[in-house]
Amino acid sequence: MPTPVITFIGAGSAVFTKNIAGDILSRPALAGAEIRLMDINPERLGESEIIVGKLAQTLGGKASVKTYTSQKRALTGADFVVCCFQVGGYDPCTITDFEVPKKFGLRQTIADTLGIGGIMRGIRTVPHLWSICEDLLEVAPNAIMLQYVNPMAINTWAIAAKYPTIRQVGLCHSVQGTAYELARDLELPVDEIRYRAAGINHMAFYLTFEHRQADGTYRNLYPDLVKGYREGRFPKPSHWNPRCPNKVRYEMLTRLGYFVTESSEHFAEYTPWFIKRDRPDLIERFGIPLDEYPKRCIEQIARWKKEAEALKSANTVEVKESHEYASEIVNSVVTGEPSVIYGNIGNRGYIPQLPEGCAVEVPVLVDSSGLQPTIVHDIPPQLIGLMRTNINVQDLTVQALLTENPEHIYHAAMLDPHTGAELDLDQIWALTTELLEAHGDWLPEWARVPVRKAG
Repeated sequence: MPTPVITFIGAGSAVFTKNIAGDILSRPALAGAEIRLMDINPERLGESEIIVGKLAQTLGGKASVKTYTSQKRALTGADFVVCCFQVGGYDPCTITDFEVPKKFGLRQTIADTLGIGGIMRGIRTVPHLWSICEDLLEVAPNAIMLQYVNPMAINTWAIAAKYPTIRQVGLCHSVQGTAYELARDLELPVDEIRYRAAGINHMAFYLTFEHRQADGTYRNLYPDLVKGYREGRFPKPSHWNPRCPNKVRYEMLTRLGYFVTESSEHFAEYTPWFIKRDRPDLIERFGIPLDEYPKRCIEQIARWKKEAEALKSANTVEVKESHEYASEIVNSVVTGEPSVIYGNIGNRGYIPQLPEGCAVEVPVLVDSSGLQPTIVHDIPPQLIGLMRTNINVQDLTVQALLTENPEHIYHAAMLDPHTGAELDLDQIWALTTELLEAHGDWLPEWARVPVRKAG
C-alpha cells in the first residue's frame, strides 16, 4: 500500500484525535501518512489542526495534515476512517438523557450504551454513521472504518445490517483496559498475563485469565481474584472512581464464575440487580456512582480544554502511547505484520450461541488481508443468557432504525433490564415519549413525533 490516508470524522475531539494520530505516526511504516481532519465546528477543527500539526513536526515532520468541513471530500480516497464524533454532545443531549429519566425515578451511571440513554444515543447516532457509509461506498469503498462511537454494539449492528460491504470494526478499550486494572489489583506485570475474551461490547467476559509462571506454564488467576474480593482487598480505587471503588464486577465474578471486561459503572445499569430506588444500601454497598457520566463530561471537557490550550502554545507535543487498537490495525494492514485485537463485528457465526447479525466482540486477526474475526463457541450458558438480555434492547433499537418505526423505540425501552426493573409500562411509555420530544431535531425526522401516548 502506498502512503496511507487516514481520515478522522469528528476530529474536533482534539485530545482523542491527538492520541490516536500520535500512536499512528509513531510507527515507522506510518510516519509519512496523510492525516485528514474533518469536523463541522471550524473553531475546534482549527484547534485540532494546530495540535496534530505540531505532533507531526515533533515526530519528524514526514506526515501531512489536512483539514475539511466536507465529509465526502475528507473521505475521498481514504484508506482508514476513524469515527470519533458525538451527536448532540454533552450539552444538550447527554444532559437530557440523564435529567428526563430522573424525573421518573430512573437513575443511571453512564447511559451511553444500553438503557434508555443508550437507546436514545443510538437513534441519534446511527443515521450519521450511515451517511458516512453512503459516502464511503461512493468515494472509498475499500476503506476500513475504525468506529469509536457509542453505543458501540447498536452502531456496529446497524452498519452491518444496512451496509454489509463496509469494512468496519467497532473499537473499545475495555478488554485491554480491564486487564491492566486486574493486573494492578493482583500486583502483577500485565505483560505476564494471558487472557481470552468474547461476548458483546461492554458485556464480554474473560473466558481465561492466567499468569505466566517461571517454568513457562500458566496459572488460573480467578481464585486469586475471588479471594482478594472476599478478603476486602479488591477492587482497589481506579482513576475513574478513586473515592469509592465500584464492586459490581467482582460481585458478578462470584455469581457467574467469570469477570466482565467493562467497568462496574456500566455493568450496574445493564442489569436489574444493583440500582434500585428502594435500596439505597445497594448503592452504598457496591459503590455505584450514580450520575457518573455527566460528572466525567464536565471534568473531561475542562481538562481537555486546558490541555488543548497548553498544546497549542507549546513548540513540541509530547507523544505517549495509548492503549487503543487503531494504530495496530493500520500498521498490520499496511505492513502485513499480523496483530490480534478485540473488535466488534457483525455476527456471521463468530459466536454461534448468539443471534446471527448481532454485534459481537471477539479476537480479530489483522494483516494485509484486513480483519479476520475468530470463532468462539465455548461461552458458558449463564454468560450467553445475560448477553441476550442486552441484545434484545440492541435488536429493537436497530429494528426501529432500519424500519423507521418509532414503536420499536418503546419496545426497546420496555425490554431494557434496568428500566423494566424500576418502571411500569405506563411510566416507560411516558418517559420514552418525553425523551423523544426533548431531543427534537437531534433525532431523525421519523422519530420526532411519538406514535402514541401511554395506555
